[in-house]
Amino acid sequence: MHPFRSNAYRTTSEEKRYNERMAMEDPEVTYNNIRRAAEVHRQVRKYARKYIRPGMRMMDIAETIENGTRALVEENGFESGVGFPTGLSLNHVAAHYSPNPGDTLVLGEKDVLKVDFGVHVKGRIVDSAFTLSFDPTYDPLLEAVKAATDTGIREAGIDVRLGELAGYIQETMESYEVEVNGKVLPVKPIENLSGHSINPYQIHGGKSVLLVKNDDQTKMEEGEYFAIETFGSTGRGKVIEQGECSHYALIADAPHVPLRLTSAKSLLKSIKQNFGTLPFCRRYLERAGESKYLLALNHLVAQGILQDYPPLCDVRGSMTAQFEHTILLRPTRKEVVSRGEDY
Repeated sequence: MHPFRSNAYRTTSEEKRYNERMAMEDPEVTYNNIRRAAEVHRQVRKYARKYIRPGMRMMDIAETIENGTRALVEENGFESGVGFPTGLSLNHVAAHYSPNPGDTLVLGEKDVLKVDFGVHVKGRIVDSAFTLSFDPTYDPLLEAVKAATDTGIREAGIDVRLGELAGYIQETMESYEVEVNGKVLPVKPIENLSGHSINPYQIHGGKSVLLVKNDDQTKMEEGEYFAIETFGSTGRGKVIEQGECSHYALIADAPHVPLRLTSAKSLLKSIKQNFGTLPFCRRYLERAGESKYLLALNHLVAQGILQDYPPLCDVRGSMTAQFEHTILLRPTRKEVVSRGEDY
């Protein structure tokens, strides 16, 4: 580490960054890994869409999706597997809910369910999501968000500025409304959620595609890939962290902290061996053989080694929806790798 030597050249010279990305591996290899992950995503969600019905336990839905992913991608350590915990956020909860061990929550007839899951091949994560509802009341909300995501995909591309892209998404989303119990509600983009670039083994790659117009002049660059996701709400259009946490991830450049808690040391070792920087949840820790890990887990969060991602919620009583695709910015074309017949 040379703190005195400026690291700015990496981020200021577009050419340097481009060369760095390209030097990492043959682009065709990267593309094919992403495509293989995307094909698994399409197959798993096709089954999930047929399978998920009101009356099912959230736990069973999550495990069905994850076990399907593991089987089809031929899970093998860091070579291939689940990209991150299955998000099954309901109603006013927009993101980051996944059942924890012992969760008995059941999917209801009137629920609006966001299904957000990931698949990785050699650390190349495909991140794609859709929303299901079993009551036609909220169909216009789903339609608005799907249209906004499609707008984001259509307007994205090499040299597109992120702040402008957000404006196009916002415009589409806000052109819809939903009638609930005789009351007409505007569909609002959730202003503090965003799409994001993706790095190897790192779901949030550092660039954000917000859902409301802003002054971010950062450009999308050749060779990058992005999760274009939008969230719409009938509530205030802003989320806060609320409820029991299930999602965690190792902070990639976390400082080295001497841990005094033996249990925290051993849990950290297990996390590094099993997940590296890929996000995980409490169920995955138990699957890896951990038990009585909560104190250690919270300690690692408090020490700045792990990031926790609690559920993100709009106001109770509101409904939120999400659609998301992974896109690849190739030199010659934009590839929507996770696109399928369904969405």
